Amino acid sequence: MPIPSLVKEYRVKIRKRHDQALYSGLAHFAFTASVALSGIILALCQVKNLSWKDMLIVPITFAYANLVEYLAHRGPMHHRTRGLGLIFTRHTVEHHHFFTHQAMAVERTRDYKIVLFPALLIVFFFGFFASPVGLLAYRLISPNAGYLFVATALGYFLNYECFHLIYHLNDDHFVTRLPGVGILRGHHARHHDPVLMSRFNFNITWPLCDLLFRTYR
Repeated sequence: MPIPSLVKEYRVKIRKRHDQALYSGLAHFAFTASVALSGIILALCQVKNLSWKDMLIVPITFAYANLVEYLAHRGPMHHRTRGLGLIFTRHTVEHHHFFTHQAMAVERTRDYKIVLFPALLIVFFFGFFASPVGLLAYRLISPNAGYLFVATALGYFLNYECFHLIYHLNDDHFVTRLPGVGILRGHHARHHDPVLMSRFNFNITWPLCDLLFRTYR
């Protein structure tokens, strides 16, 4: 499907706004994956004498992360919120104009910058979300629970970034032909319809909260 002229014009504009000569989309993704995987491995290496009670933190963390993803996307990412205007601008104003349901795919790897979280936000996520809550679980539940929380949270974050990038790859990319990927890509593409984007399909990974809160379309 040809890219609509308005989307083409906006892509030229946003690329100029965010142009960095040394930026590499592949390096950006590699950094994201390496930081997340390193954190996961480091956390799991600390686990000792694992019990089934410790393991309960894994599904709890997964459900919590899915809810946070949903609420953040349905809230400040699509509605102007005091103190969080940058998030709204980056997501609704830039990302949703760069990619619409009629033009979901990147044209070059440098466009990954409009899909992936900035490197600074990755550090923020690890330093101000995963680590503090993991420390709380470490103190209140058990050391293993703390380490498993960090590993699961980072795994979920990496899952988010990988899935979101896959949704914006070209249709002929081999990853898009993996089982189940087409359903998730369709779910996200419908969210990029300007008529639907502020009301439906807010989960990026697994649409559990979309089903729970009846926003699955």
